[in-house]
Formats: sequence, structure tokens, C-alpha cells
Amino acid sequence: MKKFTALALLAITLAACKKETKTISKIDPETGKTMTIEVPVGSPSDSVKMEKAPEQVLAIKDSLGIYKQTFKLEKGQTYPLVTFQKDVQTMTAPDGKSQSGTSEMTDEMSFTVNDFKNGIYDITINLSGKRNSQSANGKTVAVDTKQAEPKDEQLKMMWKVNKALVGNKLNLKMTEAGKVISITGFDTVYNKIAASVGSTIKDTKDKTAFINSFKQSFNEKMLKDQFTKNLVLIPAKGVKIGDKWSASENATPDGKIKLTTTYTLKSVANGLAEISVAGGIPKKSDKQTQEGVTRSMSSELSQNGTITLDQKTGWVKNQNIAVKTTQIETLSDGKQSQTMKSVSNSTVVVNPVK
Repeated sequence: MKKFTALALLAITLAACKKETKTISKIDPETGKTMTIEVPVGSPSDSVKMEKAPEQVLAIKDSLGIYKQTFKLEKGQTYPLVTFQKDVQTMTAPDGKSQSGTSEMTDEMSFTVNDFKNGIYDITINLSGKRNSQSANGKTVAVDTKQAEPKDEQLKMMWKVNKALVGNKLNLKMTEAGKVISITGFDTVYNKIAASVGSTIKDTKDKTAFINSFKQSFNEKMLKDQFTKNLVLIPAKGVKIGDKWSASENATPDGKIKLTTTYTLKSVANGLAEISVAGGIPKKSDKQTQEGVTRSMSSELSQNGTITLDQKTGWVKNQNIAVKTTQIETLSDGKQSQTMKSVSNSTVVVNPVK
């Protein structure tokens, strides 16, 4: 009887020692991963608080409702900047007949991050591809650096110049905020261009004039302006959701006509910052009379679209902007008149979605 009692007491004691447990999820603060553990019900561990994973450093982040853009690029990573532009131009003659032509241009660049020290990025710009094409009356001619040299003599020189341009590398120094400090390596490009046209342009003066003209369209200032316009979108002071800001640039060499672009921060969600684009050039009209004939001209430009930035890196994810330009010219002697109209519909896409 005593033996039975002892066994009964032992069973009761073991049952009392065996506490009920429950399974909970907890985030490891070192790895950020979720792990599953068992804890006794009613113990202090039963009310273990979920710990936050390490906060991800974002390039575009919210501070009291204000978003600012920086760049958080990874060493060794390559970021694309492919620009595609398509222009469809329609000319309408005084008799009402129309004729259209289409031109397309693709420039392929990529940016490889070599290093980041003291707030400065060291980046290699890779010039990797260039394509131009024109279509009219059912025929298309193209100059593509990824294709063989065209047989048409008029296209050969363009192909040689483009072919000498791609495959080169430039060096970019840029701050975390996107300010371009310097772009170097142009002399190597200029030398290759000069060599590429050596067999086509025989006269030394003509060759020098061609190279100088090329330098005017491809230089440090031009690329600085292009990168600032395409990459750094949000003002340094920051903006809130719904805020608008504008930028102006000369549409004519004399600066009398300005192209104004208005940006609006539409949203920041799901790792993307979406910016809408609008604006253009208001309608401009001009009228002059000479020898009894009055010439009236008007022109206007409108644009709209969207730019999407990657919130983690600050890099442009995609841009798609439509631009419409309309020009109308009328000649009148007071008795009869003739009107010619030109409409150009353009699409400018950065990093086209494949």
C-alpha cells in the first residue's frame, strides 16, 4: 500500500512539473529572420515582444512626411540607363494631303559602382550600344552598332562614328546626393572618333571641324546636364506627397522660349516613388507682312508622363513621357491663303520595361 502511494505521489509530482507550452514566432535581431520557438504558458517569456528587424537604409525615405532623394548604390553592382526615343512626324500640305515619317533612337549606357568613400561614388560609365532608324514611304533604314556596317555609303560614316563611340568607358565621380563632381575619359573617345573617320574625311581642316562639332554634342557639361535631368528628380529640400515643383530650360538658343516641366510626387509605396510629369511650351504666335503677303506662324509643345524611382537605390526605374509639338504656317495675300501644318508625336522612354 505504501508502495502504491509513493508511485501515485511521484506521478502527481511529474504531472505538476510538466507545464503547458505554446509556439510563438520571434525575429532574430542579428539576422532579421523569423524563427519559431516554444515557451511555457504563463511564464515571462510567454509575453515575449516581437522585435523589429534591422531597419533597411532607403535612398528615398520619409522624414516627418517629407521625402528626399539620395543614392544608395552597391559596390560591384551595375545600373542601367537606356534611353529610347520615337518621333512620328506628320506634314499636312495646303491641299490637305499628309505624309508621315518615323525616326527612332536608342542609347544604351550602364553604370558600374567601383567604390564609395567619403561620401563619393567612383563609377564607370559603360557606353554599350547605339541605334538610329528612319522610316518613310514603307522603307526603313537603320544604323545599329550591334549589326554589320551598312552598305549604303551615306550611312557608313554614321555607323563608323557610333561604332567608335560605343565600347568606351568614362569615369564618374558623384556624391550620395547625386551631384556630379566630374566625368573624365573623353580624350580617348575623341581620338577613336577621329581615327574612325580618317578614311572618309581626307582634308585635315574638315576632319578638325567634324571632331570639334562632335565635341560640342558629347562632352562633360552635356553629360552632367543629362544625368542631372534624368537621375536627380526630387529637390534637395524634399517634398511631400502631392507637392509640385518646376524646372525650366531653353528651347531656343537665344533663351527667349522656355520649356517648363512640372513634377508632382504622386506616391511612395511598394519600394517605388512615382512622379508625374506635365508642362511644355505655351502657344507662341508671330505675324509678319512683306510685299503684301502676310506670314503667320504658331507653335506649341505639351508633355505628360510618369517617372518611377527605385526607393531602395534612388536610381530611375522607368520613365515614359509623351511629347506633342504642333507648328502651323499660313501665307495670305488677303484674297487667298495656304496653310501648312506639322505635328510631331514623340515618346521618350528611359529603361524600357522588357
